[in-house]
Amino acid sequence: MVEEIEILPHAASVLAPADYPGAMTSAPFGTLLTAMVTPMTPDGAIDHEGLERVVDHLLSTGHDGIVVNGTTGESATLTTQESIEVVAFVAARVDGRAHVVAGAGSNDTAHAVALARSLAEVGASGLLVVTPYYNKPPQRGLLAHFRAIADATDLPVCLYDIPGRSGIAIETDTILALAEHPRIVAMKDAKADFFAAAQIMAATDLAWYSGDDVLVLPHVGQGAVGLIGVTTHLAGRQYRALIEAAIAGRRDEAIALNQQLAPIADAVMNTSQGAIMAKAGLVELGVLSSAAVRLPLIESTEAHLAKLRAGLQASGLL
Repeated sequence: MVEEIEILPHAASVLAPADYPGAMTSAPFGTLLTAMVTPMTPDGAIDHEGLERVVDHLLSTGHDGIVVNGTTGESATLTTQESIEVVAFVAARVDGRAHVVAGAGSNDTAHAVALARSLAEVGASGLLVVTPYYNKPPQRGLLAHFRAIADATDLPVCLYDIPGRSGIAIETDTILALAEHPRIVAMKDAKADFFAAAQIMAATDLAWYSGDDVLVLPHVGQGAVGLIGVTTHLAGRQYRALIEAAIAGRRDEAIALNQQLAPIADAVMNTSQGAIMAKAGLVELGVLSSAAVRLPLIESTEAHLAKLRAGLQASGLL
C-alpha cells in the first residue's frame, strides 16, 4: 500500500509558469498541461457550458497550460470552424490565467498553415503541431512542413512526436534541425525513446514535455520540464505535486505519487481511448453531465466504467 500524499490546492489565478512553486522558467507553456476534451451534448453538439466547467476545473487543479483542439479534444471530428471557435472560447474563458496551446496539426501543410493563422488570431498563445499522419512523408517533408507552420505566425511552437498514431517518427537529426528555428521551442514526446530524448535535450534548448502520463517521472528525471497529459483531467493536483517533487529532487515523494497515480493512469490510458475515458472520468467527478463523443469514438462500456471507478478509488480521487 502506497502512502497517500496530501496535495495542497493551487490558486487558479495563474499568469506565468514561474508563479508555481518549483516551476521552471524554461517551460515556455507551463509545467502542467492537459490535452483538454471537447465536451459535447448527447446529440453531438459542442457543449459550451461544459467547456466552461472543464476550463474552470483545470485552472483550479494546478494547471498553468491547456491544450485545445488536440487528439483528446477530438480534433479529427471537429470542423475547422468548430476548432477555431473552441480555441477562441477557451482563450476567452482562461483570460490570461494560463497558456492556451492550440492544436494546429494536419497532414495537409497548407491547411495547417491556414489553421495556425486563424488560431493565432483568436487568442492562442502557442501551437501544438503533430507529425503529419497517414501519408508518411520523408524526413525532408517533415522539415518543410513544420517550418512552414512555424513561419506562419509569431506564436511559439511545440512539436508533437507520436509515431504510434502518426505512423512515422520525427528522427533525431530532423528534430535537431527544427530546433534551430526561433519559434520551435518545445517537444511533446510520446515516442518513449529516452536515449534520443536525452541526446536532443543535451544538444538543444528545446523544452521537453512528457506526452505519456505513465512516463512523466522518468521524463522529468532526465530533464523534461513537465507533462501534457490526459489523466491530468482527473488528477491535476497530484500530477503537479509529482512534477514539482521530481524537479526539486524529492525522490521518495515523487515515487510515492507516481505509484499512487498508477491505477487511474492505467484506467484512463490503457482501457479504451483517452478522450472516451477522460470524459467518463469527468462525469464521475461531477464536472460534466455527459460523456458524449463523436463517432467513430463511442462511450465507455460498463466494464470500462467499472475499471475507471476502481482506478479513481485506488488513486484516492473518489
